[in-house]
Amino acid sequence: TMVLNGQINTRILAACRDLDLPAVGMSGVDAGLIRASKRPPVDVEGHDAGPVDYGFVGDIESVDAGVLRAQLGNGLVPIISPLSADESGVLLNINADTVAAALAAALDAQKLILATGAPGILEDRNDPGSVVSYVDLKGLQRLRESGALAEGMLPKAAAIESAIKGGVPRVHIISYKLPDSLLLEIFTNEGTGTLVVNDIDTLTPAEQAPAS
Repeated sequence: TMVLNGQINTRILAACRDLDLPAVGMSGVDAGLIRASKRPPVDVEGHDAGPVDYGFVGDIESVDAGVLRAQLGNGLVPIISPLSADESGVLLNINADTVAAALAAALDAQKLILATGAPGILEDRNDPGSVVSYVDLKGLQRLRESGALAEGMLPKAAAIESAIKGGVPRVHIISYKLPDSLLLEIFTNEGTGTLVVNDIDTLTPAEQAPAS
């Protein structure tokens, strides 16, 4: 918890300073940005020792977008650690993708971009070249059912669904390992990663054209 809010957040802020970006470090605790509750123990398939207690893991109850809008209105770039606290002030960890999705929906964002080590969502998780260029929520569900989504991609898929159902029109998954991946994803039709939308029919013919 302290590593996320201290060391990692500070390193990102230092990188922003190097780029001359006016960034400010925050967590979900600050000014009640994210309100959460401790996740209760749950039964897990294949675990016979009773309900699993996830410890200090939180589930988001609400987001105060006004806290972020105030920072943005002052020309600042918020760098947010995925932490919150319950009503008693107990610190809680929240999945970073879940936080990003909730913040994007609360801000009425037009895009949410998730950076990961993978090149995007893969048709075959063992083949890095099988990137799915675009998919809708129904297609995402089919990929989940086929077993193509596993490990770290499963919570990302849940965050994507949450963001889109929360009103974010487009969610992109790109690789942080590929140079200029963000620029290529945003400013070219073929992109570099995976674009997820609610309904694939909303994409233009150019966006649906296979990459050359």
